[in-house]
Amino acid sequence: MKKVKKIQLVLWLVLFANLTVAFIKIVIGYLIKSAGVMTDGLHSITDMSSNIIGLIGIHFAYKPGDKKHPYGHRKIENLAGLLIALLLLILAIKQSADAIKRFFHPLPLEISLLSLLLLILSLIINIFIAYYEYKQGKALNSTILISDSIHTKSDIFISLGVLTTLIAVKLGLPAFIDSVASLIVSVFILAAAYEIFKRTSGPLLDQAILDEDKIKEIVLSFHEVKDVHDIKSRGTEDDVYLDFHIIIDPSISFMESHQLTDSIEKKLKSNFCENMNINIRLEPCPLWENDHS
Repeated sequence: MKKVKKIQLVLWLVLFANLTVAFIKIVIGYLIKSAGVMTDGLHSITDMSSNIIGLIGIHFAYKPGDKKHPYGHRKIENLAGLLIALLLLILAIKQSADAIKRFFHPLPLEISLLSLLLLILSLIINIFIAYYEYKQGKALNSTILISDSIHTKSDIFISLGVLTTLIAVKLGLPAFIDSVASLIVSVFILAAAYEIFKRTSGPLLDQAILDEDKIKEIVLSFHEVKDVHDIKSRGTEDDVYLDFHIIIDPSISFMESHQLTDSIEKKLKSNFCENMNINIRLEPCPLWENDHS
């Protein structure tokens, strides 16, 4: 439960930071009539939405297994990540449509030094959020924190693009460049959505999580094992499910085979992660040879 509390604390801290950033950007966008800044501000609101989704997802994901869910609820964390990607996709489509509309009907921008300084402040906050959340996500092996940090990281590039555009307009470039910047922002949002989708969809589809060759190398290091096959792994980096068959000499006693599987499990856990659910099926050597002759 300590891990859950730490993840929740990180999400709450990031939520309040994103609230501050979103408020700054939306107010600036409204005052200077900038579609790009408004888009950036709305993107920061989706950052907040993803934090809330993350908090709800974490609350349920780390509940212990029950009769209906004997393998636990960890996939809820990945489902929460997919919801974040969906939010980004919807936002990107909406903002692209708005940017195209503003391209044909541009509004003059009223850019002040204060608005530029506030955008720089929000950019600095975003850099801190993305770095802190990703670092904590790696330390805690949390899919939702890493997905959310990718979401926040896209904010950095978006804010840089918007800031550059505003400076360019301030220096005399035409106002329609703001709509172009808004379209570029939408592309970054789509890229972030795709990256989160790739990261979260694998565990949901039971994608292999471990290197099959490495597993073979470890298992075959035990001289009692003649062969290993039908290797299947799934899960996440800190919650792994592994199944495989091993061929052993049929003369090995029940107690010896039990000790062997125990030793194999310990070595696999020390090489990958302690939180592994390992299912090993034993097959006697002559039977295996007859089945494959």
